[in-house]
Amino acid sequence: MPALKPIGTITRGTTNPNRLRRVDRYAAFLLEPVLRRDSDRLVVDLGYGATGATPAEMHARLRAVGPRVRTLGLEIDPARVAAAQPWAGEGLSFARGGFELPVPDPPVLVRAYNVLRQYDEAQVPGAWARLTAGLAPDGALIEGTCDEIGRTCVFAVLSAGAARPATLTISVKTDVIAAPSQVADRLPKALIHRNVPGEPVHDWLAQLDRAWASAAGIGSLSPRQRWRAMCAALRAAGEPVLHGPARWRLGEVTVPWERVAPRG
Repeated sequence: MPALKPIGTITRGTTNPNRLRRVDRYAAFLLEPVLRRDSDRLVVDLGYGATGATPAEMHARLRAVGPRVRTLGLEIDPARVAAAQPWAGEGLSFARGGFELPVPDPPVLVRAYNVLRQYDEAQVPGAWARLTAGLAPDGALIEGTCDEIGRTCVFAVLSAGAARPATLTISVKTDVIAAPSQVADRLPKALIHRNVPGEPVHDWLAQLDRAWASAAGIGSLSPRQRWRAMCAALRAAGEPVLHGPARWRLGEVTVPWERVAPRG
């Protein structure tokens, strides 16, 4: 029987080494409780692009938490799969595949980064549903977008079987942004066209900008301290900012999806 055609569209394939470091750092934090219990788990990098660099980096970073993690890079384009083979090594492999997730066992993580950006907004829920259906019960999907060298990124996290995200995270290099709303052009596909007055994500970015401006005096200490003060002020004002100072100082701010979910 011939192999089934992978589900999805070939991405542009652009990538840069170390581009997804912020996402990998959050993935390691997210998966640490799971991998401490059982480090022999599968993770998938879906649509990794023209080279095997970013799957190899994710593999190394997650192995620092779970020494037996297995990483599979999936690409629709067979030429990209072939080109990635020199990156393969202990626990790291590459294969052809798409949203159908042709994997040996359900993954504890699927990273689909800069993948859905080229799809229509209406296609996003179906892609989420297909991917989360293939996760292990304690697994997660990280889906989002970043700039070309990973200084600003935004991503949603979905649990196994979920139809919509649980959280949205903004992660930035704090010394290169003028204001948090600078990430607007890196919002996930489900939100990027909703950044207009009257939509929750537009309001959230405006709240971030106001809190960032109010913390300007702390910027003389460091941009990281200013970001941390911004997050603390937002939480004190009643915003549902998650995690705490240890994550905030990394340039992250995470909120429940309900805070930014599109209307209608």
